[in-house]
Amino acid sequence: MEHTEELRLRPPRHRVESRAIGWWTVQSSLFALPLPITFAVLCLFIPPAREVFGWLLLATLVPGALYMAVMPVWRYRVHRWETTDTAVYASSGWLWQQWRVVPLSRIQTVDTLRGPVQRLFRLSGITVTTASSSGAVHISGLDHKVAAEVVEHLTRNTEATPGDAT
Repeated sequence: MEHTEELRLRPPRHRVESRAIGWWTVQSSLFALPLPITFAVLCLFIPPAREVFGWLLLATLVPGALYMAVMPVWRYRVHRWETTDTAVYASSGWLWQQWRVVPLSRIQTVDTLRGPVQRLFRLSGITVTTASSSGAVHISGLDHKVAAEVVEHLTRNTEATPGDAT
């Protein structure tokens, strides 16, 4: 949370919490593991088709394991955020990366999200809804106390910023 400066597209200054790597790893496992587990069970319980299910297990487990190993660390390196007295800066994604700058005068709502897995890692996400056709800005992987401070900062400064957010 910096003081007033020129509004321009630039990389945000703050990294998300390193605990986000664990959160993203759990999320990726929920996507990557069900199919290999299914093939492993079928391989065990249907001996005549063991070879086919063994190959299917291998074909789904290897890419799933790579996804689980690479995606969370890659996202951590890309995800950044920052709020100033004039704007919200966010960088996100892993394959498709996006930088966003939202002037405070364009902010309509600020929401906090804490799903069950996020709560296990003491993390929160913030959604900044704007008057833009590009949609909301999401900042994921913040410490839940930092997220509360950011929401308070944005709410206070958005109220004090002239404009109608349209």
